[in-house]
Amino acid sequence: MAPLKVLVVDDEPLARERLSRLLQEAGCTIAGELENGLALLQWLEAPNKTGVDAIFLDIQMPGLSGMEVLAKIPDGPPVVFVTAFSSYAVRAFELTAADYLLKPVFEDRLETCLQRLREQLVRRLNPSELRGLLRPPAQFPIRVKDGEIYLELEVVTHFELEHDRVWACRGASRYLTRWTALSDVEQAFPDDGLLRIQRHLLLRPRMVRGIRPASVGRIKVMVAPKVELTVSRAMTPRAKERIRP
Repeated sequence: MAPLKVLVVDDEPLARERLSRLLQEAGCTIAGELENGLALLQWLEAPNKTGVDAIFLDIQMPGLSGMEVLAKIPDGPPVVFVTAFSSYAVRAFELTAADYLLKPVFEDRLETCLQRLREQLVRRLNPSELRGLLRPPAQFPIRVKDGEIYLELEVVTHFELEHDRVWACRGASRYLTRWTALSDVEQAFPDDGLLRIQRHLLLRPRMVRGIRPASVGRIKVMVAPKVELTVSRAMTPRAKERIRP
């Protein structure tokens, strides 16, 4: 696919510059950097403007807020809110925001967001355009009796290291893999957004169904009914950022 073409809208120059830099490092093309919602509406309405694939939009800005802008462009490009406040998340998704990033934005969380945007674009393509773009699902071998079968990564909730063996877990179900270290899994799937939440646990954040407090400074994440994983104290802030509100 061609690089995503995006707009960055934020009234804080440093925040705008940092996000633009991260997006460029992730392979995006910056179509423009704007300082408020009114400037964005004017940009979208201007003649001879080429389309953009997504808009990265701050919420609290002078004049029109990001929420107000999105309400005015229901048929516009996908909007990703980028804000320091988690309290707007429910309203953002009611307005069909494509994603919701909390400042400061981390590279791995941004990559997950960009992957979602790419998947949305692929779904909007017609069948002839889809040919050559769709990749087969990622798979890896698991041991079954005297042989092996292939399991799709997409159904896995997490990986667990136990006695130098890596188990692929689908909720409470576990499958023995060929790997002997979690770093092997990370190297096999560098673009999946895997997150090390304990020395022996590697989480696929997109599979999290809910979170709740655990001991002081820690959280538990639910990956299946009656299956919860405890996140280490050191990784709890990163996990909260990576798990979609």
